[in-house]
Amino acid sequence: MSFIVETSARHAHITKEHLAILFGEDAKLTPKKDLSQPGQFLCEEKVEVVGAKGSLKMSILGPERNASQVEISATDARSIGVKAPIRESGDIAGSGACKIIGPKGEVELAEGVIVAKRHIHFTPETAEAEGVKDKDIVWVKLTTNGRSAILGDTVVRVNATFAPAMHIDTDESNAVSATPDLKGEIIKL
Repeated sequence: MSFIVETSARHAHITKEHLAILFGEDAKLTPKKDLSQPGQFLCEEKVEVVGAKGSLKMSILGPERNASQVEISATDARSIGVKAPIRESGDIAGSGACKIIGPKGEVELAEGVIVAKRHIHFTPETAEAEGVKDKDIVWVKLTTNGRSAILGDTVVRVNATFAPAMHIDTDESNAVSATPDLKGEIIKL
């Protein structure tokens, strides 16, 4: 079975409290485009993320989260001078710090900057068909024109609300010359 492989570009997830500080007291996230995962969307709102050596502008993904988080590539982290361990989304304890600037204010995150661990979203049915379960670590074969690769350390995430798709960051995407129609396949080594 194959599944779509998508590039997850740098982005921020914001709490309701931080949204009010960054964009104003009555601010709401404005959907710009639905993402492949049901209920997730790219927002019109953008922020600037500041580290010790520089900053990056990035979009916010909605909906609001319980904890603010910034997901960047390892290259991004080095370029702006922030610590960004490889973690699953939501696992921010002890991760990197940054400042987030919006049009109305700024927020200092003591932790929350990560490089998202590559992962595959599966429904329980697709996971069962693949012979995997939530939190399994698998190898995925990506076949591209001239830069095919096998990526290990890929975490399986299973939830009834997911749509089957693998997410890699921009460094990984560039390394394999990913195209919008890229497919992945779990392999046994």
